[in-house]
Amino acid sequence: MPLFEYQCRACGEEFEALVSSERKAECPECDSKDLEKLLADFSVGAAQSRAPSTGSCGTCGDPRGPGACQL
Repeated sequence: MPLFEYQCRACGEEFEALVSSERKAECPECDSKDLEKLLADFSVGAAQSRAPSTGSCGTCGDPRGPGACQL
């Protein structure tokens, strides 16, 4: 079952919920099902961690290390 992050439109509570086709998410504070799905932090971090490294500091690849090229 996938884990999603939500914000309740009724009370503003942010929470995570495991959901499936049989089990829909609802707010743990007010039981509302009027929810906004949020972008999970780990999704963004995972995509960035798979990006190829271009060098020592990750910006230009200068072998002298971070800040050496003064970008």
